[in-house]
Amino acid sequence: MTTTARGPDSSPRLACFATQGSGHSDEDRIRTLLGGFDLKVLGFDPDRKPREVVRLVAAARRHRPDLLAMEGTGVAGGLAVLLSRALLGVPFVVSTGDAVAPFLRRRHWILGPPAAVYERALYRRAAGVIAWTPFLAGRAIALGARRAMYAPNWAPQTATEEAARDVRRELGLASDDIIFGIAGSLEWNNRVGYCYGSELVRAVRRVDRDDVKVVIVGDGTGRRQLERLAGPRLGTTVLLPGRVDRERVQAYLGAFDVGSLPQSVDQVGALRYTTKLSEYLAASLPIVTGEIPLAYEFGTEWLWRMPGDAPWEEPYLAALAELMGSISRAEVEHRRAQMPAGLRAFDVGVQVEQVTAFIDDLCRSPSR
Repeated sequence: MTTTARGPDSSPRLACFATQGSGHSDEDRIRTLLGGFDLKVLGFDPDRKPREVVRLVAAARRHRPDLLAMEGTGVAGGLAVLLSRALLGVPFVVSTGDAVAPFLRRRHWILGPPAAVYERALYRRAAGVIAWTPFLAGRAIALGARRAMYAPNWAPQTATEEAARDVRRELGLASDDIIFGIAGSLEWNNRVGYCYGSELVRAVRRVDRDDVKVVIVGDGTGRRQLERLAGPRLGTTVLLPGRVDRERVQAYLGAFDVGSLPQSVDQVGALRYTTKLSEYLAASLPIVTGEIPLAYEFGTEWLWRMPGDAPWEEPYLAALAELMGSISRAEVEHRRAQMPAGLRAFDVGVQVEQVTAFIDDLCRSPSR
């Protein structure tokens, strides 16, 4: 167990954990957002979920925090905070980047009804919700949350131009190649036949250009499927460098010319920003995405919007292939010049300040 302390003894005492597990970037997020408080990081082992429910409730009983914060909406973590609230009277706050019920329903329809009950119970019993987007904050309120705000995450330090050039050299990319890329977890969804990056592979297979290439960074169950989809293009116009250290992700993004932000227009994708948005903005990387609310929120000239309902459906893929077939270096640079700069919403200091005020208000509220 790790302890982070601040200031005066009168500061609210908080405890936190991330359902993705100890050491995950989600844990880094919640620790940073709550860095202005006397904070105990409880940790979480996603491979031992039943045990973790018991351990977290015991930790809440032992430490009696003024507020227990959960990053993520995993059921084991949710059960722990709900039990801590019901049995011990420990209030909790949830930080969420997904619409829980639609997300689980996409994995299997039978999960939809119980997930909807769980999501509503979680928000109705929470003292407050810290959403990753204003759309998810609105959803939380609609489902019964008493208080909500949003903190859309931030990017790590931007890589240098030299680091980006080094990546292009490592990958064997020519200076005049136009690179469409994405970095993330490559988990294959059998129901829709998709993982991050598959939209790029399917589109580039339709394009007869040697100077347009796709780079997909990451690993997971989808990597083998991407290799299959790439066929003879693997190693030529489709490159799969695998997982890279977190510290090098921004260098890879700096090596790209267009970042893919593939989201569906349903309740799963349309309400998200994902961590990729802040990273793309930090790298001054134009993006290609769907017709989601985000695509109209921070200006429209720095991105390309693809039609269709999802990045695995034909309208999106056909439009993406057409873009790849016609895109020029001049067009990329024009879009890059239109990138929104200095957005306070993605400044880590601003987000910490806002979350600190939100938590202070929650801890003072008699109804928490």
